[in-house]
Amino acid sequence: MPQKIDSPTVVPAVGTKPKIIEEYVGRVNSGHSHLSVARMQSPGGWTEPGQRPQFDEITVVLKGMLQVEHEGGVMEVHAGQAVLTQKGEWIRYSTPESDGAEYVAICLPAFSLETVHRDE
Repeated sequence: MPQKIDSPTVVPAVGTKPKIIEEYVGRVNSGHSHLSVARMQSPGGWTEPGQRPQFDEITVVLKGMLQVEHEGGVMEVHAGQAVLTQKGEWIRYSTPESDGAEYVAICLPAFSLETVHRDE
C-alpha cells in the first residue's frame, strides 16, 4: 500500500549560515534506511565542511546555483540541472551566489551522521 508523507521533518544543518533541510523520506521522518529524500534551502554565502560520504547522492537544483567542490576541481550546478556524487569521493557543497539555492537531495543509502564523514 502506498505510504503518504503528510509533511517533512526539519533536521539540523551544518555550515556557515542557517540552511533549512526538510526530510521527506529517510531515517528521521519515515524510518527508511535505504533511501533519503530531502529539500534544501540554502542562503547566499552558505558553505559546509567537505565530506567523504558512504552513500551516493543525487542532487537536483530547483532554483539558483549549487557549487560542488571535488578533488578534481569545482563545478556549478544550475536550476534544471543535477549532479551525481559517488560514495567515497570527497565533495563540498556551497551556495556562493546572493540568492542562494533550493534543491532536492536523494541519498542511497539514507543520509546519516555516522556515514557522512565530514572534515574536521
